Amino acid sequence: MQRSMPRTGKGFDTRSMVSCMASTKKVTVTIPEDLLDEIRSEAAERGLSAYVAEALRFKRDRDRLRELSGWLQEEHGPLSEEERTAAFEELEDLDAEHERRRTAGKHDAGESA
Repeated sequence: MQRSMPRTGKGFDTRSMVSCMASTKKVTVTIPEDLLDEIRSEAAERGLSAYVAEALRFKRDRDRLRELSGWLQEEHGPLSEEERTAAFEELEDLDAEHERRRTAGKHDAGESA
């Protein structure tokens, strides 16, 4: 039997999915004010708690990836300078594409206002 998930106009309502999948606990954290202001503006639609939870999952996953990378380097040796340069070039290309799309999105939003 397949369950249907609650939907919003834009797709799945992830808040409902998260609340069904995991319990939550309220905590207190201290965040620099300028960062909090920036995050609140970006997280407005989905909420600050969801944004922070996603960021923490991302950080946890990144830490695990670094650990795996260390294990692989122990087994297979470190990256060559060519491999490292190629990886950083790909990341720079991705960052440039992200910035291009982000800038285009802000520009398009300004035109429709």
